[in-house]
Formats: sequence, structure tokens, C-alpha cells
Amino acid sequence: MAQINTLLDSFEKDRSYVIKALQTLQEKEGYISDEGIQSIAEYFEVPPVEVEGIVSFYAQFKRVKPGRFVIAVCDGTACHIKGASLVTNWISDEIGIKGGETDEEGLFSLDIVACLGCCSLAPVISINGKVFGNLDRKKLMKIIKKYRKKGGEV
Repeated sequence: MAQINTLLDSFEKDRSYVIKALQTLQEKEGYISDEGIQSIAEYFEVPPVEVEGIVSFYAQFKRVKPGRFVIAVCDGTACHIKGASLVTNWISDEIGIKGGETDEEGLFSLDIVACLGCCSLAPVISINGKVFGNLDRKKLMKIIKKYRKKGGEV
């Protein structure tokens, strides 16, 4: 909580900074916790339900702590046509999570994104920013296995 309060000290106590404070908190923590919502509400003197409303309204805010490895599945046009939904299903089956969730071990999170900008490699995922393309089930399972086994970058 002290870390959140230190972060908030850089803002004027004006409710017009609530969204910017939420963005800054998420950038630092990776998500918006209940504690973060409460701290922001207290600092800007707004009801916690109002801060929660902002967090739930904007898709940019995440309420779940991200895993060590964030898998982003591209669902842009090229990837969608070339099987992004299959890729998402394979990941969900293998790891046991759906889009927007983190596994129980805190190792993997799964996000579905509009576009990764790698259309020629469709279907594509990124893991913590590293891109993997031209995916089929076998290639995808090999990637996930390496991240699980090594617990580090492939």
C-alpha cells in the first residue's frame, strides 16, 4: 500500500487524474488490485464504486494479476482467417485458462488482442513481446512446453 501511495503522491488531488493514476498503477503493477482501487478512491476523494466503474468500463484495465508469461493471441483479420480461434482453444485446453485469465501457478496469462502487426506470419502469438508465427498445434505445444520447462525466455 505504501508503494501505491508513493505513486499517487505524483498526482494533484484532482479527480480528473483518476484515469491517469489507474494507468500508471497498472503500468507498474500489471493490473489494478482491490487495494489499488481503494487507495485511488481515498486519494482522489471519490467513492470506490466510481473507481471500480472506470476500471470495469475501459478494456485497457486488467483486474487479474498477470502471469510471469503473458501470451497474446492475435485475432486480427489475417490471424482470424488462418485459425486464431483454434490457437486460443489449444492454449486454453493446454493451460486451463481463457482469455483474460491467469493460471493458478501464476505462470501464464492469456490475452486476445486485435492485432500484433505480423500478418504475414498468421496465425501469431506473442509471449512477453516475443513473436511466434505460422502456428500449428504441434509448434504451439512445443513453445508452451519450453516456457513451462525452462521457466524463462525461449
